[in-house]
Amino acid sequence: MEQAKVPEGNNKKSRLMMVIAIIFGVAVIVLIIVLLMTRSSLKNLLAGKELQRTELRHELDSLLVEHEKVKIEYGQIADSLMMKDSVIQANATEIRRLLDTEWEYYKARKKLAQLQLIAQGYVRQMDSLYRVNAALEEENIAMQKDLKDLRKEKEAIEKDRRVLSDKVEIAAILRAVNMEATGLRVRGGGDREIPTDKVQRVDQVRVCFTVGENKIAAPGKKDIYIRIARPDQEILVRSRLQENTFEYQGELLQYSIMKTIDYQNEAIDLCAYWNKEYSAQEMWPGLYHVDIFCEDAVIGHTTFTLR
Repeated sequence: MEQAKVPEGNNKKSRLMMVIAIIFGVAVIVLIIVLLMTRSSLKNLLAGKELQRTELRHELDSLLVEHEKVKIEYGQIADSLMMKDSVIQANATEIRRLLDTEWEYYKARKKLAQLQLIAQGYVRQMDSLYRVNAALEEENIAMQKDLKDLRKEKEAIEKDRRVLSDKVEIAAILRAVNMEATGLRVRGGGDREIPTDKVQRVDQVRVCFTVGENKIAAPGKKDIYIRIARPDQEILVRSRLQENTFEYQGELLQYSIMKTIDYQNEAIDLCAYWNKEYSAQEMWPGLYHVDIFCEDAVIGHTTFTLR
């Protein structure tokens, strides 16, 4: 039996379809391979970008950590650069925004480089301020030392002045020398004065002394107060009225005799008398003390005894 023949046109058409199918299959395979390669490349690119992002974040974090350390290290000096610190913080915020949202690597890298320069300038300024402050502090310490030394010198001068003033003041005090106090018996209507140490015979007490020469003392009228104390420490006075008192170092004291002299820096011999008849006080046996006062100072002292 004879086999039927396939038309030649159909064979050509079949071969053409087969070639097309093969070409399409190859194209699909190539496309799949290209897609796979592109996906891998994109994956690698994203991984690289994420690594860059991480590196930039790490650099930014390190910069800010170092910046805070510098602020803490320099303490109060950092307060004077608060404006520059705010610029650094604002730039850091902008870089974080770029890293988290827009992801513009070169822009972020450029801003980070600028921020690093700003931070370096901040450190240089801080260091400069620190050196200036240290120099000022050293100068201040030196000035304080000079002031302290000057104060000590002034105190020493003032102390010397006070000592000298005290010495001059002491040297200006009048002195009563050659003092002698004696009990007297008066006879002949007061013409005869007979020294006696018998208490029952005493009519007067005579106190004689010399106000010594003193070229430092101020010349002029000077009141001399004489206090005669009995053995019981009671002061012999003419009366107990206020007029028989004087002021000595802030206190009122009684006096027995008062004399006013015109002192001209030369020695003056004086004698003063206390009269028993003008006083109601009794004379007692024992040791009597005589003190002489002038210008708020004790200028002489002596004693005498009655029996």
